[in-house]
Amino acid sequence: MRQETISVVFQDLRLFDQLTAEENIELKRVMIPKPLYPAEKIQEFAERLGVTHVLRQSAATLSYGERQRIAIIRALMHPFQWLMMDEPFSHLDEGNTAKAAKLIDEECKARNAGFILTDLDHDQHFSYDVTYQL
Repeated sequence: MRQETISVVFQDLRLFDQLTAEENIELKRVMIPKPLYPAEKIQEFAERLGVTHVLRQSAATLSYGERQRIAIIRALMHPFQWLMMDEPFSHLDEGNTAKAAKLIDEECKARNAGFILTDLDHDQHFSYDVTYQL
């Protein structure tokens, strides 16, 4: 059930430092029986988030913002009905946050999926059906 219905962007990102950014994304994509997207989609998402130049670099060499964008792409390559994100934009500037939020919004709408976002700021990039202040 977890493989088909939930995808996660972890706060600590959980990338494998010994793998390249692209291998981190591809590893998740090929672990499922029927990948949602072909491998070429990685390049498309990377272009949209401005990280094509780091795809072949070791994850250990990436900035935290680059790592966050790679983790977002990895989560979007996975099938989901719910996307769970724990502070996915904490190290992104406003421009990169806007790009990532737009891509996430488009993917959730295309899949008729929902998302849960935890954030310390008041996120203004999505229209929420329900918001909880804790």
